[in-house]
Amino acid sequence: MFVRQWFSISVVNSTTAERHFRRFLISPPHRPKSDSPAQSSGLDPGKQSQPDAICKVQHFIISPMFSFQAPRCALRTSQVSRQLCRTQAQLRVRTFATEAAANNLVNIVEVGPRDGLQNEKGVIPVDVKVELINRLARAGAQNVEVGSFVSPKWVPQMGGTPEVICKMERLPGVHYAVLVPNQRGLDNLFALLSQSNASPPLSDEISIFTAATDAFTRANLNTTTAESLTRLEPVARAALDRGLRVRGYVSVVIACPYSGQVDYKRVRDVAKALADMGCYEVSLGDTVGQGTPEKVAEMIEEVKKSVPVENLAGHFHDTYGTAIANVFAALAQGIRTIDSSVGGLGGCPYSPGATGNVATEDVLYALKDSQYKVAGSQLGGGTIDLDKMVDIGWWISEQLGRESVSRAGRAIRSRRILEAQLAKSGETKAKL
Repeated sequence: MFVRQWFSISVVNSTTAERHFRRFLISPPHRPKSDSPAQSSGLDPGKQSQPDAICKVQHFIISPMFSFQAPRCALRTSQVSRQLCRTQAQLRVRTFATEAAANNLVNIVEVGPRDGLQNEKGVIPVDVKVELINRLARAGAQNVEVGSFVSPKWVPQMGGTPEVICKMERLPGVHYAVLVPNQRGLDNLFALLSQSNASPPLSDEISIFTAATDAFTRANLNTTTAESLTRLEPVARAALDRGLRVRGYVSVVIACPYSGQVDYKRVRDVAKALADMGCYEVSLGDTVGQGTPEKVAEMIEEVKKSVPVENLAGHFHDTYGTAIANVFAALAQGIRTIDSSVGGLGGCPYSPGATGNVATEDVLYALKDSQYKVAGSQLGGGTIDLDKMVDIGWWISEQLGRESVSRAGRAIRSRRILEAQLAKSGETKAKL
């Protein structure tokens, strides 16, 4: 016997005056263990609590175009209002998220200040990081990952994150995310938010991460994938309760430096587990950069069986020069959010010779004459300014003592130099 209950909630944002959605609760008397995709692939995030309530959250319906899975956790009747508040936090997604597939808007998540800088050996001054973040936001970037609350013992470069987010500008229309690996990191973020009365808040989003293989998870987190998911669930829940958005990362979705080729069904199940925790978006990372368009398409096809494509993002490294091709393969599959790093900053310590994340400049240049339109804040005229991003990529690379690895960035800068020389030569000839 199924119990059905309906709730109506109004959600107001900058682009939609009011969006009504219905919450559909279904409670079967007993849920077969085989229903859990995580368990079917060997993931065992821990024993589920006994169904001591009259209902379980199964899914939400938000207009005919958009639905997503919510955590399958038992709710007492007295907890319903609390869960509805958490749901509103989950729904504060990017303004075009549900329309992106229809109008081909592509969102860029700029990960340079965090993923791009975290492996740098030399100490980067806080003021340089702050200036990088501010420049990116002024160029039109709507989503900037600004740092991480990890132990400075393991990632010294991120030790200054609290100071960075206190000093950086907080511009309207820009989301500033921080990576939070565990409960301690979240507690440190909460403590900082509580001390500040800044408006808008210092950060409105956290990112959590795990990997598609146990071997990679052990190397990075000293645990298994299943155990990492168990640890992340209360972190996501606490962040949502605080009104923060939560985004998930899955590493090594194509190949693992320890395990080789990855089972895409496992990628699917890990992504679904993160979505079920309340992650509004799950970023699929080709961490070592071995992906090809064919492999990327096959992987995304599998993940889409459990997670709606509008809740997925692509994260590609350019180790073998296939990152841009993989971006287009992901877009062809319906993905509309791409992670990138200005100047091609970043890399993976397990992939010798890696050139890092796909460069933001390269993505912008590749998309500018395509069927896709890059979304951006009003600071960039409704998109992300390519010329400004080229300048930023060159500037931050100089701060690090090297040249930008962005192909588009190098070409555009060389063209500028040539045009300036020709203009100067023409002026000289005119004077003669």
